[in-house]
Amino acid sequence: MNNQYPDNWFSFYWFKYSTLSTYSWENQFFLYLLILIPILFLIKIFLSKKNRLDVSIPKYELKTNHISLLRLLPKFLVTICFILLIISISRPQKSNEKVERWTDGIDIMLVIDISESMQIEDFKPNRLESAKEVAKKFVNGRFQDRIGLVVFSGESYSRCPLTTDYDLLNTFIDDIDFSLIESRGTAIGSSIAVATNRMKESNSKSKVLILLSDGDNTAGNIDPITAAKIANAYNIKIYTIAVGKEGRVPFGKDFFGNTRFVENTLDETNLKEIAKIGKGMFFRASNNESLKEIFEIIDTYEKVEIKESRYKETIDYYQYYLLWSMIFFITWMIVKNTFVNNSIID
Repeated sequence: MNNQYPDNWFSFYWFKYSTLSTYSWENQFFLYLLILIPILFLIKIFLSKKNRLDVSIPKYELKTNHISLLRLLPKFLVTICFILLIISISRPQKSNEKVERWTDGIDIMLVIDISESMQIEDFKPNRLESAKEVAKKFVNGRFQDRIGLVVFSGESYSRCPLTTDYDLLNTFIDDIDFSLIESRGTAIGSSIAVATNRMKESNSKSKVLILLSDGDNTAGNIDPITAAKIANAYNIKIYTIAVGKEGRVPFGKDFFGNTRFVENTLDETNLKEIAKIGKGMFFRASNNESLKEIFEIIDTYEKVEIKESRYKETIDYYQYYLLWSMIFFITWMIVKNTFVNNSIID
């Protein structure tokens, strides 16, 4: 018995509307029989009036005797008995369904550029903040995948190891800031190496690296192509995303508070070659919407089958109403067939 229900069968709890309304009914069609009870009652009243013998008695001689109402007691008892019996055969019950979901999750490393150029405002509010937003949405759409985070500028380091604690991971993503790494530059090769080091001991059937950058490799102690080949040796698939528009783009404010513009160029050659070596795909994002769509595409490509096991526990409660029905029936028999009935009639 669930602890939220009383242990005693005689509790008024079983007759509350809040209790009856939460049941599911195995034989629900029997409940329609409850409609017949008031109909039969009205028919009986009609017939009793029709067969009544009218006697002329002066109104002042009519007296009301409240005890005479007891003659209705047997009818009341048998009516309640039938109502409870109908509820019982309708089989009120409650079901508790437990669903277990699992999957053979994959390992994913998010590698995000936080170099100075990620402050450019061709994305709103800027490239980095837009990347953080879509990364969090991507994380929240995964199930039982281990996801980690690497950030890089002139150097690179692991911000969060592979984890299924998505709340913790999203906190790390929220805290990404340009001040995390002081050295300037774009160490793409080093970032791939750090991410590879995090995943090389993994036994996952699928390992994915998502690299997001807006520049060429200008720092670090390892060439991006070499790093990509090492990652490929550990069966790590690499998706690369080049962010930013070509040409004149907004970049902060000048001394007078006016928007400052700079010329932006991006050589996609390295990022395309990295994706090719990593047997993944290269994407180019020029605004917030296209970056969001790219992550949705990667999310679709790297989906795994989610399996479910459902356990359903059903508890019947008909016995309480059947017991009460029997009690009302026995009481009716006593009232109907003993001296109690004669006293009522008299």
